[in-house]
Amino acid sequence: MKMLIGGEWKAAASGREMEVVNPATWETVGTVPSGGHEDAGAAVDAAGEAFAPWADLPPVERGKVLFRTAVLVREETERLAATLVAEQGKPLREATDEVRGFAHVLEYYAGLSSSLYGESINTKAYGRIIVERRPLGVCAGIIPWNMPVMIAGWKIGPALTAGNTMVLKPASTTPLTTLAIGDLFLKAGLPAGVLNIVTGPGETLGEALVTHPVVRKVSFTGEIGTGRHVAETAAQTMKHVTLELGGSDPMIVCDDADLAVAAAGAAGGRFYNCGQTCTAVKRVYVFSDVADRFRELLVEKTRAITVGDGMEKGVRMGPLNNAAGLERIETVVEDVRDEAEVLVGGKRPEGKGFFYEPTLITGLPVDAPSLREEVFGPVLPVVEVEDLDEAVAAANGTRYGLGASIWTKDLGRAERGCRDLEAGIVWVNQHLKAPPETPFGGVKWSGTGRENGPHALERYTEEKALLIRS
Repeated sequence: MKMLIGGEWKAAASGREMEVVNPATWETVGTVPSGGHEDAGAAVDAAGEAFAPWADLPPVERGKVLFRTAVLVREETERLAATLVAEQGKPLREATDEVRGFAHVLEYYAGLSSSLYGESINTKAYGRIIVERRPLGVCAGIIPWNMPVMIAGWKIGPALTAGNTMVLKPASTTPLTTLAIGDLFLKAGLPAGVLNIVTGPGETLGEALVTHPVVRKVSFTGEIGTGRHVAETAAQTMKHVTLELGGSDPMIVCDDADLAVAAAGAAGGRFYNCGQTCTAVKRVYVFSDVADRFRELLVEKTRAITVGDGMEKGVRMGPLNNAAGLERIETVVEDVRDEAEVLVGGKRPEGKGFFYEPTLITGLPVDAPSLREEVFGPVLPVVEVEDLDEAVAAANGTRYGLGASIWTKDLGRAERGCRDLEAGIVWVNQHLKAPPETPFGGVKWSGTGRENGPHALERYTEEKALLIRS
């Protein structure tokens, strides 16, 4: 496949290409251009030319294009989901849900397009004050490989609805489905240049987008180190920035919780997408009085997970997406073997693919350093605590603050969890779900800004004040 620039499919200016590999089989499933600074410049130029006509369209007309694209995506769900499995590795059921979720996001913002608003204030001293919300201009979206389709929707939907144009850079390991969706945007009538999709390494292509003086906003999803660099670099040209930088999401299981439901929630919340989700359950704090029974139920749920190629029937967990991720998970488990007990898993199966068994660990002290970092893979530590005070303190004892959950039947405990847990989103008796109506983002080092909901629309606009005296 080629890059989408200005409504046309183009190779990289350098002629170089990158292979896309199936993480379950190590087979090459496609090639894409390996773009650089020249390609980024061409995409930004195309987006710049398309901006004024697109921004001048009535918002409802922009929404109609998004809705038509959503219809085409739903019609092509089977093909798109199979492509997503091949490049990312997740089971077909999860890939299908993600593609449908992308369509849902577009439908949501298409609906919001009729309600974009400003403010009007009448004053005696100054006349009428009107506050308009104007689109920013050319925006850059940099998306990761773990949820490439859904996160693309979180950036494209509000950006285009608000009247901006966009240059989107998918991760190098998962560009194929995003490019296929780009073609559907064109078929739905999106004007050339409004959405451009470029492929290439982050250190060249991504850097070129972040430094380009015409780009007015960068929305980046990825890890903390890169996110800090994006923020520092974007500040040089006063760009707007949204950063979602991962999390170490805690799950607190109180002694009055429905343990069977909580165990199912922990297994689903951790091992979905092979644990490669920013808001996955990364650590469980369970009250000591019910810890033994909770572990028994969680072990049962974990052992029932079938691992394999995502296209195979009955598979519930695929491989990690890449070799580096697999190596990190192996290191994490080996580093804690001396102080913890591995209840389930703890090793890589034989054969091809970046597979690792779903793994449960117990026995770590509540202040173990490994509990404070993000573990991006199928490893779940279960830690005993005495009460809610200890659980909340441990949950907050990290630089991350993306998501958290508390499992209890007590309304007072639930309210305290919602109030005191340092996270951008807190679930009660559930974890992981983030519908497009929900503002999504973190506190502390998990990032700045929000995606989803009407809040995201605001972050793709800026206020313009008009003072009118008749």
